[in-house]
Amino acid sequence: MRIEEELKLDYSDVLFRPKRSTLQSRKDVNLKRTYRFKYSNNEWSGIPIIAANMDGVGELGIAEKLSEFQMITCLTKQHDIKKIKAFKKIKSIHPNIALSIGIKKDDFDNLDKILKEYSFIKFICIDVANGYSEHFSKFLKSVRDKYPTKTIIAGNVVTADMTQELILSGADIVKVGIGPGSVCTTRLQTGVGYPQLSAVIECADAAHGLGAHIIADGGCTCPGDVAKGFGGGADFVMLGGMLAGHDEGKGKLVKSNGSKYIEFYGSSSETANKKHYGGLSDYRSSEGRTVRVKYRGKITDTIKDILGGVRSSCTYVGAPSLKQLSKCTTFVRVTKQFNDTFVK
Repeated sequence: MRIEEELKLDYSDVLFRPKRSTLQSRKDVNLKRTYRFKYSNNEWSGIPIIAANMDGVGELGIAEKLSEFQMITCLTKQHDIKKIKAFKKIKSIHPNIALSIGIKKDDFDNLDKILKEYSFIKFICIDVANGYSEHFSKFLKSVRDKYPTKTIIAGNVVTADMTQELILSGADIVKVGIGPGSVCTTRLQTGVGYPQLSAVIECADAAHGLGAHIIADGGCTCPGDVAKGFGGGADFVMLGGMLAGHDEGKGKLVKSNGSKYIEFYGSSSETANKKHYGGLSDYRSSEGRTVRVKYRGKITDTIKDILGGVRSSCTYVGAPSLKQLSKCTTFVRVTKQFNDTFVK
């Protein structure tokens, strides 16, 4: 047993230090990035915010709307060939969608069927809660061997050594985050995790040294957190709860005391396991919660609010573009982020 004494930080532990800026307006900030990926050699351009592959968020309706902003959606693992075929606009949004799979044979078979029919889809997201298993790295290698021209996202991990391992096994992009999500209870159930900002900083450094990229997955509660993810070196930031509760997600609408809510739950929750796998297996416990998110209508206003916040962050630190944000970032440690007098 050993204890690491070095301080690790979450988004809530820091604020950006403002700096002199030549920018006259938020509208002058360029949020668009262009990336070329290590193994696939594919190029992608857009705003590097990704909708998580969670029920009510990683949906084709969300993907259609986010694609208008050149943002990516990771579809849930339940998107099979029938679901994709039923969506008539798949060709117009394909540069901004990723197909999600686990590491079971059925997942691989489903991926194969979709890509035979829709070979133009470029992103594959291999998604497991625990990316530290040897089996996961071997599975990643097999997907890379079969699909050498696809851009592969793999995770989740939170340390530099495993980020490097996944990249060397064939990942173009590593997904970073264990337990920071709003409906994730992994840290409570297992005692495992890593403060998200420190994970992003350390994993980004490891990935960039090998010519690869990372996604900061989870932990964002507001637009300022999204900006902090980018400031910490993330190439992409993935959002779940911040994009939940909208019409486009087609979630279950619940009315209570005159208000409308939409059910939202973690991918490892009992609710998700009952819905997709017939219930929790005897050998595992639920690692997600089920909550009611206030109904938020159309997603466009939420997207604009997030992008407006990130642009404003850039103006405060003198970054003319999102690409420059991490170079202009100085974080200051804080004990309190904001005045919550009127926050219920």
